[in-house]
Amino acid sequence: MFTRTFDQPVQVGSVVDLTGPESKHAVSVRRMRVGEAIQLTDKAGLRVRGLVDSIVGNNLRVRVSSVQQEPTPQIQITLIQALAKGDRDELAVQAATELGVIGVIPWEADRSVSRWIGLKEAKGVERWQSIVTEAAKQSLSTWHPVVASPIKGVQVADLVNDFDLVLVLDPTAAAGIGVQNMPNAGKVALVVGPEGGISEPELAALEEAGAVRVHLGAPILRTSTAGIAAISGILALTGQWGSK
Repeated sequence: MFTRTFDQPVQVGSVVDLTGPESKHAVSVRRMRVGEAIQLTDKAGLRVRGLVDSIVGNNLRVRVSSVQQEPTPQIQITLIQALAKGDRDELAVQAATELGVIGVIPWEADRSVSRWIGLKEAKGVERWQSIVTEAAKQSLSTWHPVVASPIKGVQVADLVNDFDLVLVLDPTAAAGIGVQNMPNAGKVALVVGPEGGISEPELAALEEAGAVRVHLGAPILRTSTAGIAAISGILALTGQWGSK
């Protein structure tokens, strides 16, 4: 899967060029050859299938065999992921993208050890965007998440009204995610805290704004795996992996 901007509708049988870094990656790294199958996307639902028609230098041409505009996912999940030490937050957003989240919001929570200060903020967003884009391409997804500007502390509660349902992972919650009444369609946000957990002021602000606290059973999962487990549960509970 490679990304490309399409300024006009793509027709079956036409030949489109793939240039720039994407073409160089296809030719030099992936070693694509004439006649091989290839897929292109605009990152917003368009899937273009074709065969490599010709290669000149690092520029590649694709003869289009099918064009499909895929609808937005029925359940549109946004991951609000707390910054974490090491690469745990990066592992979380990568895996979440493979599972199909449509948006990612970095969260500098009260107890986040990692901090994006000054120039680190722009670099952090750029780094996460690169990670989710590559993960989406690897999973052959046509809907690529956009990494939003980071939020801090109790600001997370200001986002609740942007979604139909906001679930907050909290091991002290009274109810598990399995008993939560999930919508059949709509926008769902999942809030995942840092290693030290979500602070009481943050939990209170989220709950007051209308978010729902849920737990994932007895085990206490790391921030790098909690979101993955919860997203899997949401997909299963809403029938995205088959009939309920």
